Formats: sequence, structure tokens, C-alpha cells
Amino acid sequence: MLRFTFLSENKTQRVACLAEFGLSIFIEADGMNILFDTGSSELFAENAARIGVDLSKADACVISHGHFDHTQGVPRFCRENDHAPVYIHKDSLYPTYGTENGVLDDYNCGVIWTEEQKREIWDRLSFTDGPLRLTKDIVISGTVPDVPGFKPIEQFFRKLPEELIPDDLSHEQFLAVRQEGKGVFLFSGCSHKGIVAAVEYAKELFPGERIYAIIAGMHMMAADRDTVLRVIDRLKAEDPELVMPMHCTGVNALALFKQEFGEKCELACCGSSYTY
Repeated sequence: MLRFTFLSENKTQRVACLAEFGLSIFIEADGMNILFDTGSSELFAENAARIGVDLSKADACVISHGHFDHTQGVPRFCRENDHAPVYIHKDSLYPTYGTENGVLDDYNCGVIWTEEQKREIWDRLSFTDGPLRLTKDIVISGTVPDVPGFKPIEQFFRKLPEELIPDDLSHEQFLAVRQEGKGVFLFSGCSHKGIVAAVEYAKELFPGERIYAIIAGMHMMAADRDTVLRVIDRLKAEDPELVMPMHCTGVNALALFKQEFGEKCELACCGSSYTY
């Protein structure tokens, strides 16, 4: 059995839960409880309490990448749970700046923990790089390799002590869970390297397995229609049973995914649970 529940997401249809621009998913699979991302505030924990999700029972927390809307709840998680390691990529902690229409943003969209919070949680952090298997059927990808022809939609910059450099998005990672008789469930926070790159790497990590489900923020808010349809066509070739575009995918892209995938496309909402 695999069950996942959204604790933080941009949308909600459940009165008990509030929404925010962020992502957090509680995943129960292969005898493990995993918190995937922690949203942009402590709201994920408040929603969890409202719907009966016990964060103290998590065996691990996996952070998809070093942006505030996925990491800001980590200090709260470490207070709610006194033992689970927090798996975060080793390149995640740099100040990071996005762009809009070619203009650099005036705020740090990276990890924005205070120095006090860093001291409190530092011993809980487990830094990843390459693939890390939590069980034989659950893997944290580490850095996602590039796929020629599918470049990131948006440009980010990493702030070093004396300069800004292009962010190569090496800190982006996903969680892949293999379920016997179905295939691979791919959980990706924002897919800044492109969801196609994530899918291709998941197939490398689980050779011969079907990509059964793609549960992913896809960061296509700035993508034009042709770009979105090109990605959709590529994903259709995998013949997934479930496609769940979420969080940062963008309203126009969400509509295209629903139009193209029909009943196989689910639109995630905070407080919703799914069991397979």
C-alpha cells in the first residue's frame, strides 16, 4: 500500500485545511513514513494536526531543493519529531535569486532559516549528493542529470560571497517509490531541471520499471503553450496511470494537463489523500 497526503499546497478544497504557496506531502510506503518537503511556513504542521497526520511518526524528511517554499517548515518539523533525519542536498543552502522577465528578483528565494534555527536543526541534517536508497524500493535521487533539449524554464542565480553565478540547480532532487505490480511513483517538488529530466533519471534508478505516477510541481508558470504541450507529449510516451501537476506548475499548464490526460490527471489540493 502507498498512501500520500498533501499538508501544504497552493489549493485546498477541505475546510479543515488552509493553503499557501508551498508544498509538503506525507508519504506512507514500504514500511516507512516520509515527509516530503515542509512548505513555506509552519502551516503544514497545523494542517497535519487538523486532519490527524502524526508528524512524530515520520521516519525521514526529504527536501526536494533549497527554496523557501519547500524548506521553511523544517525547524517546526524538528520540534514535532525528535529523531527523523532531514535529507537535503549539500548545495541547498546558498542564497538564491530568481528572475522575472529577465530582471533579477530583489529577495532571496532560497533557504531562509535564521542563524538560531540553523543551530537548532544542524545535527538533524543529512546532506545528499548522489542517489541514496532508504529501502530497496525508495530512493532519493540526488542531483538530477540534464536531458538535452529540455532546459529549465526559468533562470536562478546563486549568491557567493563576492559574486552572483548562474544556479546549475544541482540541489534539485526527487523521491521515487517503487510499488510491486504497478511501477514507480515519482515525487518532485518543482522540477526546476525539467520534469522530463526527473522521469528519465527515475527510469535509470529503477531499470525496466514503468513510471506509474508523476506527482510533481513542474514550474511552468512562465512557459508558453508550445513548451507545455511538448513536455506533455513526452510524458504521454511513458503512459503513466496518474499525472498530478501541482504547486508551481501554473494555472494555464494545469488546464492543458487536464485537457490532455483527462481522467488520469488529478489536481492536488491541500488536505487530500490518495491510496494505491
